[in-house]
Amino acid sequence: MPGEPTRPLPVLTEPDTAEFWRACGEHRLTYTTDRDGGVVFYPRRTDGGQVRDSAGRGVVYTYTVVRRHGHPYFRSRAPYVVAYVDLDEGFRLLAEVDADPDAVHVGMRVEVGWEDHGETAVPVFRPAGSAAT
Repeated sequence: MPGEPTRPLPVLTEPDTAEFWRACGEHRLTYTTDRDGGVVFYPRRTDGGQVRDSAGRGVVYTYTVVRRHGHPYFRSRAPYVVAYVDLDEGFRLLAEVDADPDAVHVGMRVEVGWEDHGETAVPVFRPAGSAAT
């Protein structure tokens, strides 16, 4: 008898994103700055920049409600919200928002929460000020 479906997870040894996912495992959302201090985001190896921790707070830039999904893990969660979140530090991240789909709106303040999976954790946002997920 098969167990519960599991979330597809990143490859933790991939050189460009491994540091980002290790930090997520420690419940730290990170981003990079370039040599001039400008924010650079999508996870990748740095070339003279610095990795910094985000406070994990931002606003919903745009979102969609997923009502049907082919993968068993996500099918069991539908309906759920996926949003681009503009973090206060100046980068944008695509992530799930753990909230009633009818309550999510553009401009909504959110904060990062964590969905633990062994060695790593997946950032999942929730309405700012709500209880931890």
